[in-house]
Amino acid sequence: MSERKVRNSYVGAATRHCMGSWRATAGDGRECELELPGVPSSLAGAESVEYRTTLSDPRDPADDIAVLTLRGLYAQATVDLPGRLDGDGPVEHDVYFTPLRLPFVPDGPTDVELSCRAPTDRFGGSHDTDRVPDEQTVPGVWRDISLKTGPLPYLESVAVRPERGESGPQLRVRTSVLTGGPTTDRLSYTVRPAGDSRGGGTMERSRIETGTAGRTVVEHTVALRSPALWWPRGFGDQNRHVLRVALGEQERTTTVGICDVTVEDGSVLVNDEPIPIRGVNLVDGRAADVDRALELNATLVRARAHVPPEPLYDACDEAGLLVWQDLPLAGPGPYNTERGRTLARALTRQTARHPSVAVYAAHSEPTAVASGLGGGLLDRLRLRWQARNATYDAASARELAVALPDPSFPAVGGPGLGCDAAAYYPGWRYGTPDDIGWLLARYPTEILAAYGAPAPAGNPEDRTDATPVVTRSIAGVDDPIAARAAQAGLLGRVTERLRRERVGAVACCLRDAGEAGFGVYERDGEPKPARDTLARAFEPVQAFLVEPSAGVNRVVVVNDTTEQVSGTLRWRAGDTGGTLDLTVESRGHWENGSLQVPPDADRVGLELVSGSHRVENRYALEACLTSD
Repeated sequence: MSERKVRNSYVGAATRHCMGSWRATAGDGRECELELPGVPSSLAGAESVEYRTTLSDPRDPADDIAVLTLRGLYAQATVDLPGRLDGDGPVEHDVYFTPLRLPFVPDGPTDVELSCRAPTDRFGGSHDTDRVPDEQTVPGVWRDISLKTGPLPYLESVAVRPERGESGPQLRVRTSVLTGGPTTDRLSYTVRPAGDSRGGGTMERSRIETGTAGRTVVEHTVALRSPALWWPRGFGDQNRHVLRVALGEQERTTTVGICDVTVEDGSVLVNDEPIPIRGVNLVDGRAADVDRALELNATLVRARAHVPPEPLYDACDEAGLLVWQDLPLAGPGPYNTERGRTLARALTRQTARHPSVAVYAAHSEPTAVASGLGGGLLDRLRLRWQARNATYDAASARELAVALPDPSFPAVGGPGLGCDAAAYYPGWRYGTPDDIGWLLARYPTEILAAYGAPAPAGNPEDRTDATPVVTRSIAGVDDPIAARAAQAGLLGRVTERLRRERVGAVACCLRDAGEAGFGVYERDGEPKPARDTLARAFEPVQAFLVEPSAGVNRVVVVNDTTEQVSGTLRWRAGDTGGTLDLTVESRGHWENGSLQVPPDADRVGLELVSGSHRVENRYALEACLTSD
């Protein structure tokens, strides 16, 4: 069961997001000024950065306190803020994906000192790898900084987690209240359907009981009356309920969605309904990436080894797009499992609000990526040797997975590791795109959670010899334009094979983090050729050639929808063409057709027409990689 938060509102409090400039000083002496949140890219490579600013007293006459909130405080930080209501001295914070709230009583201008350090504990995730450039990972406040004011007692925050109680679904609500001394005020909880959603409402109260000043946490369980379930896009409505928590004139609202999730046979089951996995990896997700993923016909995005900002989850909840959430842990090497369990518990609390968060994983690619470019017998033998000798700390990964909500995978790993979710890179690190068939036969998996190849961003014609092209590009491809075409061919060929074999497919990845990344979009959102190729391969109903070549070609039509599809498949190869009538059951495959491609044809075009629905697929036989 899962819950999500679309928006928070606060009545009776002032919020100030812009507080002037901060002075940033790197550990090596470099300095700059900037407005937070932000990343001082001029300090790229810095292991530590000190930030300083002075806050004027933001309170109105009716306000008692101010609350400074930092979000995305990467990665280990110390904050010194005088006049704190919740204690004395500097505050330590080392979970970048949870907000740090600092209530204080200003006494005139307040000097703030913030020290941020790069991670040293393996839990920097994708941001601590070469997948994300140094200029984007300077320690600091990356996501949001705000300053709120209000009276005491002050309604600071509300956290919600749906559960199944003995009498049905319920919300476990954890409310943080700041007080100036003893109080017995009451909190009220109201639940109503959000928008056009169905379901009943309820209203309850609980008392705040404290005899001291500072932070008090009130826990309360709210029963839900016949809540309508949240569904992924195309399978039902995104029903949600709004929880309103009030303290006097202050209030916070949280929008909640209810659903049950399991994983089985390469599908995510939501409310017992199988949802096919057609996904893309995110290296540093943004809310705008949700629209890009939908353009690709994706049903899921995987937050690979990082925890995105809240707006991305909000957008996925609203769009009905599933989220696969990793812990921020990537690559080989030892780590502290107790620290990992602490982060897993924090991640669970952070994401429990979102019905779109469906799957979790503990460790991303825990061994070095195998290599052996070529595709012949010798290269397969080399890869088999590497796979046979590959090991990782499976016991620690299982420990972390236990601390995550179900369904969760201990690791996403390469050939030979026996992971429930795999990361295979045929055509890039080893073999050719067609070796995906050999890999699936030799190292079976129900979900391929990472595959693909890098390709350069920007206009290839404007590149110079000094411009970095691709780190370990596709074998034999050095030209940037050819590399982009080869990336598209590889993704299309592998994706089609996965869909024909009913293997969940999560391509790597949606959008570049750097200039030469795995994205089918560049960092600024400009599409590469692979965008259209992957979108065609991810069509919910699509026709594929099994082995595009001259001669007899077998046709497979895949239907991921809940409805039966009946229609006509039109094909053309050179001057030859024909039609095939077909019916495909819901979530079924049709494999009863073939077509004859003449030897002089260089392309094959397929067009599937069913009612008002029409989808195309095209193959360039010369390259024989995939749809062009």
